[in-house]
Amino acid sequence: MIDTYGRKITYLRLSVTKQCNLNCAYCKPEEGTCRETGLLLSPEEMVMAVRAAARLGVTKLRITGGEPLLRKDILPLVRDFSAIEGIREISLTTNGTLLASHADQLAQAGISRINISLDTLNADKYKKITGGGNLADALAGLEAALTASFSQVKINAVLLKGFNDDEIFELASLTRKYPVDVRFIELMPLTGSKMLENAYLSADAVTEALGKIEEYRQEGVAKLYRMEKGLGYVGLIKPVSDNFCAQCNRIRLTADGRIRPCLFDDKEYDIRGLNEEEMFEMFREAIRNKPEQHPDLLGDFSCMRRNMNEIGG
Repeated sequence: MIDTYGRKITYLRLSVTKQCNLNCAYCKPEEGTCRETGLLLSPEEMVMAVRAAARLGVTKLRITGGEPLLRKDILPLVRDFSAIEGIREISLTTNGTLLASHADQLAQAGISRINISLDTLNADKYKKITGGGNLADALAGLEAALTASFSQVKINAVLLKGFNDDEIFELASLTRKYPVDVRFIELMPLTGSKMLENAYLSADAVTEALGKIEEYRQEGVAKLYRMEKGLGYVGLIKPVSDNFCAQCNRIRLTADGRIRPCLFDDKEYDIRGLNEEEMFEMFREAIRNKPEQHPDLLGDFSCMRRNMNEIGG
């Protein structure tokens, strides 16, 4: 489907849970943990929703959370999504800490691409940013992903001034060690965490830290570069300093059944309790009303009433 501004919407990001086994500072509330709250869509409703979106032209599905691997039914859910006509690619975003025991089965069920969130290679800093996580678990997940039959493995690193800006070269160098893409993402104002005050860092810091680096091409929202002897690519994603709203092809569905046309706009469309035809119409209305662009994220930004674990990464 084409939205009001001529963008073809082909990408659905579906959060299957708000629950997470980590408590990353840029994802969770200032206090508390990422637990399940509120009435969630049933597995049957999720499948109906994806089927309705596919009828409107969605071909790419990304499964997010929270941490999607906490769902005991994640494998049958993926298999059901894979069987939907029109869905050509299913990917999954995870923190990687549970991936070691799931990677092969996820690939067999229909996941073609995996994104692993990894902001630091320092165990102490990892524990701090994740609220107690174990870096070794995430690295074991990465190793398992690389031996499974995924078509692509990506690492997502949120740039944090004063936290991991001294690790840019080390993180980027993972593309020399493994056939992975490492994508540096600018911090977005999604929580009021005191830990993140003044932590925003432009992605231009990456090219400055890496020096001479070959620009490759644009891939979706990421501008790709290749380090010398790189097996994969270094990607820069700039939602703050150089927003990509004009090329946005995505729509989101939260675990509690709210279609969200824009990450930074609190307008939502509730599909809980609807049948497939009603979901179809609700998706169409949401796409029709997708805003032209999000607010200036470097300015005074206060319209977000949900944390990232509630919306879906």
